[in-house]
Amino acid sequence: MTIFKLPDLGEGLQEAEIREWHVSVGDEVKEDQPLVSVETDKAIVEIPSPRSGRIQKLNGKPGDILQVGDSLVEFKGKAGESADKGTVVGRVEVGKEVVNEKATASGKAAIGVKAVPAVRALARRLDVDISIVTPSGPDGTVTAADVQRAAKVLAEVGPLEPLRGVRRAMARSMTQAHAEVAAVTVVDDADIDAWKEGEDATLRLIRAIATACKAEPSLNAWYDSQAMGRRVIEKINLGIAVDTEEGLFVPVLHDVGNRDAADLRKGLDALKRDIKARTVPPEELRGYTITLSNFGTFGGRYADPVVMPPTVAILGAGHIRAEVVVVDDKPAVHRILPLSLSFDHRALTGGEATRFLMAVIKDLQLAD
Repeated sequence: MTIFKLPDLGEGLQEAEIREWHVSVGDEVKEDQPLVSVETDKAIVEIPSPRSGRIQKLNGKPGDILQVGDSLVEFKGKAGESADKGTVVGRVEVGKEVVNEKATASGKAAIGVKAVPAVRALARRLDVDISIVTPSGPDGTVTAADVQRAAKVLAEVGPLEPLRGVRRAMARSMTQAHAEVAAVTVVDDADIDAWKEGEDATLRLIRAIATACKAEPSLNAWYDSQAMGRRVIEKINLGIAVDTEEGLFVPVLHDVGNRDAADLRKGLDALKRDIKARTVPPEELRGYTITLSNFGTFGGRYADPVVMPPTVAILGAGHIRAEVVVVDDKPAVHRILPLSLSFDHRALTGGEATRFLMAVIKDLQLAD
């Protein structure tokens, strides 16, 4: 028997979800024939067979999560006939074996939780993560009644839905950002009444960010938390936050400061098509130096956008609205674009951030 393990699919990813098997037990396969499609937080990738032979066992079913190095397929034949090549496959991915996404075992979650052994045993029996139970006993002790109350609530809310693929990666990234970044947000408005009808708001925002990065380059940077230093980057690679049913993608428009509007629009449209088809190239999902979140296309005025390390800034654009403003000491109704700039205060001063925001506003308020 020869075991083929889930290979390193590149990009540093550590897990993948089985989407579809292309072979069955007993099938004769040839080397490089597609075995299975797996989904990671970046794309759906087909894994080819490392050898020719007969399939003896498939480890995992659609929906299971595997990690790199987990047994994927077992072939009939001697183990020495064909060693696991351990090849980097596809353009992005990784995986892990079946992960039971149950509540954290109370034994593991018990660290720092005050509860007598009988209560811990009750939590295990009722499948309740004791770390999420609100204690009501003396000195913050979790009681049996607390565990029973939590079990009743969990039964009413329904089963846990494990996060997978893009949403799973998003959860990890947001946890990292929350734990690491010293985030601060400043807000202001841009009066865009000078825009002509049908103006492409996304392209105007991209141009404004490029202009502001030239005026205040420190926001187009990466921060190294280990070395406590930043790297100011000349080329502006703009991450565009894209909301999908699967979760949040951040594809990259490279070198936006040196591309014209038509080229940028072409690039944006291509990225959207690739994201919808889950075929976005890996090089278009990494290396961004600053981020734009145009959440106003859905609604909302201001926000507190999340800065993703190693970047140090993200600009959020809210919903364009009509508002009464003062013009030449008289009231007038103008179109207003609300803006929210979040930045990592470890790497930037408030002055740098606000100067950047003012440069964005100045560019946005131009007629063209």
